[in-house]
Amino acid sequence: MTKTTVSLDQIEQKTVQALTNHGAAAWVAAEVAKAVRIAEMNGNLICGLYYLDSYCTQLRTGRVDGNATPVVSKPKGAAVKVDAKLGFAQAAFAKGFDEAKAVAKEMGSCSFAICHSHTCTSMGYFTEQIANAGFIGIGMTNAPACVSPPGGTKAVLGTNPISMAIPAKDGGVAFMFDQSTSAIAIGKIRVAAAAGDKIPVGWAVDKDGNPTDDPNAALEGSLVSAGGYKGYGFGLMAEILAGAVTGSLNSVTAPPLKAPEGPAHDLGQFYLIVDPTTFSGDAFWERLGTLTDAVESQPAARLPGSNRSTATEVSIDAALWEKVLELAG
Repeated sequence: MTKTTVSLDQIEQKTVQALTNHGAAAWVAAEVAKAVRIAEMNGNLICGLYYLDSYCTQLRTGRVDGNATPVVSKPKGAAVKVDAKLGFAQAAFAKGFDEAKAVAKEMGSCSFAICHSHTCTSMGYFTEQIANAGFIGIGMTNAPACVSPPGGTKAVLGTNPISMAIPAKDGGVAFMFDQSTSAIAIGKIRVAAAAGDKIPVGWAVDKDGNPTDDPNAALEGSLVSAGGYKGYGFGLMAEILAGAVTGSLNSVTAPPLKAPEGPAHDLGQFYLIVDPTTFSGDAFWERLGTLTDAVESQPAARLPGSNRSTATEVSIDAALWEKVLELAG
């Protein structure tokens, strides 16, 4: 695979151009491009430029409305709702985030729901914004069904990722994790299938419910939950909060994400935004410091996401970059 070095500024600029060329409003394209930039910077390739071709195709076919104006409302005192109107999740989050922060600051916490949106790709992108604003952010979403329940053979849950980000006392993010509740992200199964590689046993089962190391058999079958029943429980939690609470689709009724045509994604994301000092004041920072010291005193240990990249350029697949330039016109 031939690689080329590209600046993050170029990635963001060309993403904006590609999206606007295919029908997205400028402000919407800018919000999505920020997320693509961060994904590429963090090496989260599945959530970066990998999705751009699909975004552009689905803008043209109408699977995502690139000109939707999200509607922000407050159903109750500490709740903020954004109806994405079948547009991009990144734009919907940006539209309601200031209101959600204000509510969390006043009330101590805010439940923040994004309803009826396109896939959000990376949950950590959003919870990290919450932590950078000085709040604890917990977020989750669901996805098309690909995970069967323990003992089952038919998929009922998506990879249903969850994320949590913690603010640092002097600004920035102390730590953040973003993980699927399935044993692995389905994108990694697809990558293995395309490359002709095997997958570890324990990631998936075939259509008969038997463990498999064949990625193609896994795609015909289903993934399994991380940690068995434990991950299954977290997947169910994400399903209820992201799907049922937001009034968006269940995993079993959500359409394939990357299909060029078909119904809109109509997915939801749910966030809990918490002022960390509401109950304990400065004791929060003391306890966080104790935890940080206990981890970092061990040379090979670290808090997740605590050493984020500060790169200004990245090495990416040359063929992918050529495609980006083509989409950008």
